[in-house]
Amino acid sequence: MITSPPFGRALCAMITPFTEDGERLDLDAAGALAARLIADGCDGLVLSGTTGESPTTSDAEKTALITAVRQAVGPDVPLIAGVGSADTRHTAGLARAAEDAGADGLLVVTPYYSRPPQTAVETHFRRVADAVGVPVMLYDIPGRTGTRIEVETVLRLAEHPRITAVKDCSGDLLGATRVIARTGLAYYSGNEELNLPLYAVGGAGYVSTVANVAPAALRAVLDAFDRGDTARAARLNARVMELAERMMHGGLPGTVTAKALLGAGPVREPLWSADAETTGELRELYTALLNGV
Repeated sequence: MITSPPFGRALCAMITPFTEDGERLDLDAAGALAARLIADGCDGLVLSGTTGESPTTSDAEKTALITAVRQAVGPDVPLIAGVGSADTRHTAGLARAAEDAGADGLLVVTPYYSRPPQTAVETHFRRVADAVGVPVMLYDIPGRTGTRIEVETVLRLAEHPRITAVKDCSGDLLGATRVIARTGLAYYSGNEELNLPLYAVGGAGYVSTVANVAPAALRAVLDAFDRGDTARAARLNARVMELAERMMHGGLPGTVTAKALLGAGPVREPLWSADAETTGELRELYTALLNGV
């Protein structure tokens, strides 16, 4: 069992702000958002994940984002850089560039679309971990990639000295429990609705899109659980899940809904920004959460 999470408990999968025309990164806005998220209760930040629109940002933009956020939050805040792609060589190159830019860890998603067998999945992660000197967080999200990281594969990968964590979007609480019991991997929930259940069976915390807009509310759930007040943790969790459900399961990607609530500028195509009606509904739920309704 892990003794302390390697990147803290409360991690935000941060959006990537763009200029109004969407053509360039708004690095000043990214730095300001990062600083606010840390001040409001996030332990660390995940940059250039799916929420950060990594499929539509260039390699150079990914590196520039790490540099700008590092400057904004200082040297002590854990920064995890998303470097996953469907190409092992490209992923390893992104990993080295992220490490050079100052990332403390790497988020590496299962190769997508090509649906490789488990032996190839394992080799992919090992090659990336071998290419760098910083910790690696496996990202298991079969609903997007088409390929699961099977439990036995995770157990073998846990033997690698730099593979230290998992962002789990598989929904397999039993499988996560098996791995937590048998390894030192830090299991982070990637689905807000499983933040508390996974934490209760030994999870490390969460990597959350909703944390872009409600970092303190999400953290309060874990804080209550750590104090032994499980009833309060459940109440706080139920309250924040009303917003999380609308943001993450209301028909639009979390990137879109988070940017709508933050007023953080456009998304890049093929995504479209939320319309006025959806934004209004989100703001009502957000206001109710802040007011404790």
